[in-house]
Amino acid sequence: MSIYLYIILAYLLVLTVFNFYRARRVKSQEDFMLAGRKLKTSVMVFTLICTWIGSGTFIAGAELASLAGFSALWLPAGAWLGIIIIYFLAAKIRTFGQYTIGDILEVRYGPAARVFGAIAIIIAFTAIVSYQFVAGGFILNVVTAGAIPDSTGIIIAAIFVILFTAVGGMVAVAYTDLPNGIIIVLACLLATPFVVLAAGGLPQAQQVLDPGHFAVFNPGHGAYPALKFIGYFLATMFLLMGVQSMYQKFYSAKTPKDAKKAAMLWTIGTVFIETVVVVMAVFAYSHFKDQIDLTIPKEGGKVVLMAAKSLIPAPVGVLLLGAACAVVISTGMNYLLSPTTTIMRDLYQRFKKKEPAQKTLVALQKVLVCVIGVVAFFLAIGLKSVLGMAIFAYTIYGMAITPALIAALTWKRATKAGGLASIISGTFVCIFLRILIEFLPPEKAPGGDPWGIPIIFPALIVSLGSLIVVSLLTKKPKPEQLEKFFPEKK
Repeated sequence: MSIYLYIILAYLLVLTVFNFYRARRVKSQEDFMLAGRKLKTSVMVFTLICTWIGSGTFIAGAELASLAGFSALWLPAGAWLGIIIIYFLAAKIRTFGQYTIGDILEVRYGPAARVFGAIAIIIAFTAIVSYQFVAGGFILNVVTAGAIPDSTGIIIAAIFVILFTAVGGMVAVAYTDLPNGIIIVLACLLATPFVVLAAGGLPQAQQVLDPGHFAVFNPGHGAYPALKFIGYFLATMFLLMGVQSMYQKFYSAKTPKDAKKAAMLWTIGTVFIETVVVVMAVFAYSHFKDQIDLTIPKEGGKVVLMAAKSLIPAPVGVLLLGAACAVVISTGMNYLLSPTTTIMRDLYQRFKKKEPAQKTLVALQKVLVCVIGVVAFFLAIGLKSVLGMAIFAYTIYGMAITPALIAALTWKRATKAGGLASIISGTFVCIFLRILIEFLPPEKAPGGDPWGIPIIFPALIVSLGSLIVVSLLTKKPKPEQLEKFFPEKK
């Protein structure tokens, strides 16, 4: 077996021991969901980085970079703008902070908004967890030179993620992210120059790759390339602005000041990491081009892992593979914890007449972690493209939740009817068009888009349009209904 595998397994063993140690501090539901609301800035920064930088960056981003070159930067760039917007809302989020996005939606739009929002969150986050498992399978496949098949690797990754999350909840997630985040930043900083040099630098890449790989919008990607890449941008931006995992971290901050400071540092770290991952992926693909079959879309997602194994000196390569492993586990844990929190908080506790004991709540959520994890595992087995699954998950979440959520925090005129209409219509359009793609002939769905138009555009028009039009046509909220979101200054 490869020394890379032994080192990664040793790293996972250390994390396991650390998780079990931290799990002893979980005494209540607040500990499990929000780490007792005691996270300091240093821990917050790295847990935010690890929550966002997952296989969506290392695998989906690498897959897009292999297919489209530097145009792949449009995918993470949307999140950068989203983070900047969130920066100005971070302290407000922490001040209001309950447990879930559903808490905000219900206070602003009523119980029905909580329920329909919960449905969209569960669908989107289960999909995101599924491709974390696939990414874990990729890592084990690459580090063992194929000795562990992708399918077996998926099983191993699923077991680790489900076990880690069920044992410690947010306490384990946040403090596991501290070493993981440090490893990610160091690995990306050290590995990128080696990959670029090993691939022959920019002149060699330009000679090997199609000119479209160096265009702003790769003309060969999608029926309408500009719409395709702007669609990627919007998908990540709307996901980031509304993603429950991030809000859950802000709720976990010790103070509103810690939340806002962490958001600023998170922006810097995320821009750096996502940029260098795309750079590594483009140059690595230029080197491995003849070894990768892009007719199997998800194969392009392996290029950064392949570079870590063969283009980089072993100590740095191990660090980069460790970073990839860390983000898969961390992101899987975060997005597995979040939908189970939604089920517990927004459905079970909200509509159950009698509040169960804290031990019962924690035990039940651990069971839900296992159930959602198993569902995600079965999705992972049939997954054809990490990028495709990622964009669908981003889109359904961003269109169902984010417009109503941001309006709840910033627009006094948003009404209960408007918010609910936005949530329901955004969810419906995304699911309807995704199902429609499966029945359309290939020529009618080029690039996986109905008639060449990315799903996000009709979904955004409907979701945002419903929010604005219905809100303006219905009676504006009373001052007492807005007090928690827009307190009067004294």
